[in-house]
Amino acid sequence: QVQLVESGGGLVQAGGSLRLSCAASGRTLSFYGTGWFPQAPRKEREFVAAISWSGGITYYADSVKGRFTISRDNAKNTVYLQMNSLKPGDTAVYYCAAQRRVPPTTAPDEYDYWGQGTQVTVSS
Repeated sequence: QVQLVESGGGLVQAGGSLRLSCAASGRTLSFYGTGWFPQAPRKEREFVAAISWSGGITYYADSVKGRFTISRDNAKNTVYLQMNSLKPGDTAVYYCAAQRRVPPTTAPDEYDYWGQGTQVTVSS
């Protein structure tokens, strides 16, 4: 079992930045691909970024390319999502999730472990 805990969310003005963290316990996160999935009110959970267990493969949704960067520090058992140039449309609860597939996938239902989420609110 892998337990995931997200942190780093908050309230930021449009154009600002946040860095989310996803810390793992139970098992080392270095065996798992990890993704970030925001869910806005009354909307489906969607994919924005994923990273392979080694960090060598990354995927991004078109909507965040050039603005968001996913990275990982396996020594700290943590995956990060650096979010720059934030827009009000980025407002959502952001969940991190882990899976054993290689390369990582973008479909939420293919992820096995989920955190509780962290709220990101971008004001205009």
